[in-house]
Amino acid sequence: MASHIGVVFGQRTQLWWELPLTDSLRLLRHLYRVPEECHTANLNRLRELLDLDEFIDTPVRQHSPGQRMRGDLTAALLHEPELLYLDEPTIGLDMVAGARIREFLLRVHAEKGLAILITTYDMDDVETLCPRLAIIDHGRKLYDGRLAEIRERFGGKRVLFAVLDPAEPQILPRASDGQFSLPELPDSVHQSRSDGPRVWLNFGKEALPVHELVAWPGARHQLKDVTFQEPEVEDVIRRSYEENLLRHELESV
Repeated sequence: MASHIGVVFGQRTQLWWELPLTDSLRLLRHLYRVPEECHTANLNRLRELLDLDEFIDTPVRQHSPGQRMRGDLTAALLHEPELLYLDEPTIGLDMVAGARIREFLLRVHAEKGLAILITTYDMDDVETLCPRLAIIDHGRKLYDGRLAEIRERFGGKRVLFAVLDPAEPQILPRASDGQFSLPELPDSVHQSRSDGPRVWLNFGKEALPVHELVAWPGARHQLKDVTFQEPEVEDVIRRSYEENLLRHELESV
């Protein structure tokens, strides 16, 4: 039933354009037949979580994109749906507004157990909000599974970035360019580049476990900093899309 679903479209509002936000929310109470006491309690909570008071009495046409999205989220949640469907919820939002929307969605999911379904091209949405994802191509499902699994399968090389102490005598400079080089690297790990005392180590799934690999430079060299970098989600999904699409094309021949 429609009363069990909340819907938000990033490029289309369900609010009345010329009316203040508070009037739209009052009308939606009647459309969804929400008891007044329940509506008031839900609205007060969402007003606080989404800071609506600064623009709740302003016509929707005067809202910024971030304010309009906060209003649409309120409208979609007032009747306490079991499923919230979001179509590109952060499109057109700046970095701060997008991050605020994601934080709110994580909170309502954790506190209310709300099921959330998102369609998006924004990889920050995927990275932050989607432990499970499905990749669709022209109505055909290419992948359906956990983000961690697709990253493990299609992630390619991961990177360990280390900043070494340039005074360390054990570090051997390369004869050709004078840059630092780490000798005796573990199996399946290679140094992809260096810039003075900064080195980049690439490694795949068959290398040491991540925690051992991160500890490896510190046990042998004097470190000033070390950072671990996963493959970019956009690259992982692109590889998955290309491989699955090619497999489907071969199967159809």
